[in-house]
Amino acid sequence: MLRALMAKELRALLRDIHGLGALFVMPLVFIVIMSLALKDVYNPPVQQYAYAVVMNDNGPAARELVDRWAARRGIAQTADNWQAGLADARLRYVLVIERDFSHALSLPAAPDGVKLRLIAEPGLDPGLFRSTAAELAALVGELRANALLDRFLGMAPEGAASISRFVAAERLTTGVHPTAVQYNVPAWLIFGMFFVVAAMSNLFVQERDSGILARLNTLSVPPRIQVAAKALPYLIVNLIQAGAMLAVGAWLMPLLGGDGLSFAGVHPGALLVAVLATGCAAVALALFVASLVRTHAQAGAVGPIINVIMAAIGGIMVPTFVMPLFMQKLAGASPMNWALDAMLGVLVRGGDVASIEQPVLRLLAFALVMFVAASLLFRRRIRH
Repeated sequence: MLRALMAKELRALLRDIHGLGALFVMPLVFIVIMSLALKDVYNPPVQQYAYAVVMNDNGPAARELVDRWAARRGIAQTADNWQAGLADARLRYVLVIERDFSHALSLPAAPDGVKLRLIAEPGLDPGLFRSTAAELAALVGELRANALLDRFLGMAPEGAASISRFVAAERLTTGVHPTAVQYNVPAWLIFGMFFVVAAMSNLFVQERDSGILARLNTLSVPPRIQVAAKALPYLIVNLIQAGAMLAVGAWLMPLLGGDGLSFAGVHPGALLVAVLATGCAAVALALFVASLVRTHAQAGAVGPIINVIMAAIGGIMVPTFVMPLFMQKLAGASPMNWALDAMLGVLVRGGDVASIEQPVLRLLAFALVMFVAASLLFRRRIRH
């Protein structure tokens, strides 16, 4: 009986072209577009940003600053009418080296005014602006230390004032280099998996209106069998969907000029557990909403609205690390955030099953609550 009911659900889903489009085409499009659009967010090409230098000082320290900055960020463009260049974003920033910059560097006392200005165009990313300012300050600090060593101790040893000798920044090695694809594939995959709510709700309303549910109830098919018959096919569809989207990230994205999804260092068992837990939560929520709605209009609105809200606060549409603190706390209430935490724990941090235990248990607990609530609603619905 269960096998026959599952086959019925799969046939009905295969006939629902719009439902299949929402499940497979929509996350594919989001993965491709968002991964390409956000590629430079995770790997910013700092040398590609156009900038200019205004030289009001031609001393040796000023020339060394320009040469060392060009070695890091590329050759500067001409500074003619640089204010207009910033206004229309042809230039991303300008370095203005004031008079007596070179002389002021070698003085023990602080200068009487600012000797180097970083002026950015209004639309420059705040994170990039801060990192550029910090790098520029570090370079000036090295030049000043060299100038003071030369003045008071004679010729300074090469590299004596280099900050890089004291500080190093690195990521914990997990075998995976974080990229836009590494973040966006799991995010939009989760969003797509939860969209089973739209397909299931529409089919549920259609079966009720056509009398199929009434006939199954007349045949004494237990409600728990009917609910399970609806849940299992969609869980299988979720697994197929996850495999297809992971394949898109691994093989299609490089063909389109993006980074490829890397599975280096990824624990296969942990990835399967994360996908299964996400699928259970998505299908259970879909069952609950499907048992709740009464019309096709409600089915087409309630489920997608719930999904969009969970995605918006859960870090799917906007990464949680750019949210303010109160929104980051609110994100912890979204099941999509739990799923994303589990997926990133495997695909980005290289974690095993034990490392994603907490988000997985939250997803399974949520799935259990939704499944019980859906069963009660379903039992009540087929009796009326």
